[in-house]
Amino acid sequence: MSKKDRTDRQAVIDSIRKKQAGAERRRGFALLGACVLVALVIIGAAAFQPIKNWWDLRSYESEAIDAIGAPASDCGEITTKKATGSQDHVEPGTPIQYEDSPPAFGQHYNVWDGIDRKLYSASDRPDVGELVHNLEHGYTILWYDETVAGDEDMMDDLRGIASKKSSTTNLRDKFKAVPWTSEDGDPFPSGQHVAMTHWSVGGTEAAQGGEQVGVFQYCSAPSGEALEEFMKQYPYMDSPEPTVL
Repeated sequence: MSKKDRTDRQAVIDSIRKKQAGAERRRGFALLGACVLVALVIIGAAAFQPIKNWWDLRSYESEAIDAIGAPASDCGEITTKKATGSQDHVEPGTPIQYEDSPPAFGQHYNVWDGIDRKLYSASDRPDVGELVHNLEHGYTILWYDETVAGDEDMMDDLRGIASKKSSTTNLRDKFKAVPWTSEDGDPFPSGQHVAMTHWSVGGTEAAQGGEQVGVFQYCSAPSGEALEEFMKQYPYMDSPEPTVL
């Protein structure tokens, strides 16, 4: 092979290698671009819901709590049931069976959830046994079922209601809105998707020996008006241990 032929052959080889290197760089850039795009989509999706929640809450800033959600007439009558379980504490994780869906009293875990958080989803809600301890400390709990959880308008109403109970120092804002799922127990009565519960000592004059009762009210949808009336009738002081946060 002549020197010229070798030179021409090497030029062809070098050209092929250069084209291959260019193609590999383009594939690398394309792969990098795809990874960046996926990362941006993931970040955007994660940021979207909190931003949407904040935006939606702006519409409730000037609304009174009793103007948010369904009217109180969408709720049934308040009922009571003799309560048991005061000071009956067990370790977290201990299986507990509650007769009512949801409970308003009963045996409970020896820990409870702090006042700071007001609204939960199924993925981050405290255990029911922990929340029952909150009831013993005077909290009103609004439980919502999977129908509400799947309805963005009703969830917006819940966010608006919870925002009106946002104080972490005023004990009158001892309130939590939490999901009730099929894993927790039986469903609410037919057509009812919200339940409010409270652990009462029979009135704020507990020293006079009122009987402890669980208090229940079911609603077809979240109602700020019904919640406000419920918490006025059964304030945090009307509970076995009202002064504990």
